[in-house]
Amino acid sequence: MALLSTTDFPHLIVETEGFAHKRIDLHSHTHCSDGSLSPQSLIDRAANFQIDVLAITDHDTVAGLDIAQKHIDDKKIPLRLISGIEISTAWQGFEIHIVGLNIDKNNVDLQNLITWQQAAREQRAISMGDKLAKCGFTTIYDDAKELAGEGSITRAHFAKVLHQQGHVSTMQQAFDKYIGKKGSKGQRAYVKPNWCSIEEAVQAIHQAGGSAVMAHPIRYDLSAKWLRRLIVDFSEAAGDGLEIVLPQMNLEQRKKMLAYCQEYDLYASMGSDFHHPNKWSDIGRNLTMPVGAKPIWAQWQ
Repeated sequence: MALLSTTDFPHLIVETEGFAHKRIDLHSHTHCSDGSLSPQSLIDRAANFQIDVLAITDHDTVAGLDIAQKHIDDKKIPLRLISGIEISTAWQGFEIHIVGLNIDKNNVDLQNLITWQQAAREQRAISMGDKLAKCGFTTIYDDAKELAGEGSITRAHFAKVLHQQGHVSTMQQAFDKYIGKKGSKGQRAYVKPNWCSIEEAVQAIHQAGGSAVMAHPIRYDLSAKWLRRLIVDFSEAAGDGLEIVLPQMNLEQRKKMLAYCQEYDLYASMGSDFHHPNKWSDIGRNLTMPVGAKPIWAQWQ
């Protein structure tokens, strides 16, 4: 398991004592990827919810980090921003997300990977737009691209446009009917992504001085056997930790994830995976590090 070097990355030193008795959320998104709030609005919301430590982890981009930090500095907001990113990876036919925390956003290796991921994301969006055009939605790519603005275009933008234009009754129906992974229903506009590997994501995060955390492992549609296999492969790729606490996880799920951390000597992280305000989940909601876990910020010293 790779550890941070304070010699190589002195600017990333974090006083871990400063995390004690704090409200911490290490997974959130802005409109720089598929979140609905600007970096400034996300920071304001976090401050209103009395969050002390927040990581912004947009999909395959770090574009929101400087904007958020400037807002914190200008408004003198008492909130510590952790620089982060969420990298999409391919594993055994599944899309697995790896969160990078406490990264140097300007690191060359990380920036090279971001460039690769953005090119793959754009090509996927174009192909998805072509398939949706054949379904009768001729302007869907342009509409989704406009909705994404300068941010990373994602399937969520396509789903939102389909919903806004009345083609589906919910965003989830857009995935189920058109752009979700092909299954028994045979979604007509699904396009297989060309993401990097878990190993490549972990390596880039480590080169940037950060900690590599598997995002929301409980959410992947995997059997217990396959989930264990994923965690083993992640650990062997020098991954650092698992995201074991999310707002909507029950106690048994949290115990199970903690057990994996302990069995494979992995650190534990927690986050809301905030994208937009809703009644089921919000920034910092129901996030408490369980007793017996090694918190991921213990690496940052």
